[in-house]
Amino acid sequence: MSISLPKFANVPNSFYQELKNRISEYFETTGKARTGNFSLYSKAIILLTIFVAGYISLIFFTPNVWWAIPECIIMGITGAALSFNMMHDGAHGSFSKFPFLNTMAAHSWDVIGGSTFIWKMKHNVIHHSYTNVDGLDDDIDVKPFLRMSETQKRHGMHKFQHIYFWILYPMTYLFMIFIQDFIKYFRRKIGDIPMKKMNAVDHIDFWGFKLLFIAVFLIFPIYKVGLLSFIIGFLVFSLVNGFILSIVFQLAHTVEDTQFPKADEKTGRFDTEWAIHQLKTTANFATNNKIVCWFVGGLNFQIEHHLFPKISHIHYPAISKIIRQACKDYGVAYLEAPTVRYAVASHVSFLKQMGRG
Repeated sequence: MSISLPKFANVPNSFYQELKNRISEYFETTGKARTGNFSLYSKAIILLTIFVAGYISLIFFTPNVWWAIPECIIMGITGAALSFNMMHDGAHGSFSKFPFLNTMAAHSWDVIGGSTFIWKMKHNVIHHSYTNVDGLDDDIDVKPFLRMSETQKRHGMHKFQHIYFWILYPMTYLFMIFIQDFIKYFRRKIGDIPMKKMNAVDHIDFWGFKLLFIAVFLIFPIYKVGLLSFIIGFLVFSLVNGFILSIVFQLAHTVEDTQFPKADEKTGRFDTEWAIHQLKTTANFATNNKIVCWFVGGLNFQIEHHLFPKISHIHYPAISKIIRQACKDYGVAYLEAPTVRYAVASHVSFLKQMGRG
């Protein structure tokens, strides 16, 4: 059964075209490539080194629990950072000008249990096209556990969702790699939207990396350190990783001022062009915090990323100035939280509002 997808308004002399012209002028003037450079590659090497060193230490040297737990926490933090900086840019084709390096970077997600094929469909295609559109954007489909839009059914437990999300978000990584990927794979759908047909290589890729993950991160560690130690360490790693992955993406779209547009039921169209839709549904946070910028791979510049996903995140601080000015010139709101703490508070307030109905 096919699904009828809504369309965005066609606007002459569109805001998005003006944005593209200004951004193109920036890269032509500076002579910079739109993809990653040495600063991104060096960051990737640092993160990979920390992650691999943690794995080797835990599996082959088996430190005592007082060392092992912190190492598992560090691996969880580093795993999330690798996803933000390598996988995310690689999947969008912005990590490098060389396609094979983008493919390698994207598959860092597969190595730790994910599926690049499913991620690209879920994130690159659907989320970026229909951000915060209930029924299409899989990122706000956390039913029945969370109510993330006014159009979603409210249950009694939702009045406490601003409290229990702290327990739910850490489960994100485990849920994605052990449950969601397989549901999507066998249903051949992301929600109600059919996935692109998988060829033989895609199927081999999916199962090959899942088996590799099971061997390297489940079977071998159990053999080396024992079942109980493995369970404790893997849970610590997974819960830390899952919470960071979840909260960073939620701070960009489910906060107090972001909107959840609906297409007109009769025409099947939104009343704005796609770029304006992105600015209504997306918010930046902590863009002046260099540590946050380095760690989250520019995902705190979510506006810039959604408007120009094929530009590497290392350019977002520079092009954000251009986009801010364009928004000012066109009278378009540019949503931003000054700090992580402010963004988290706004997300909690949003969940509280959705829980009250």
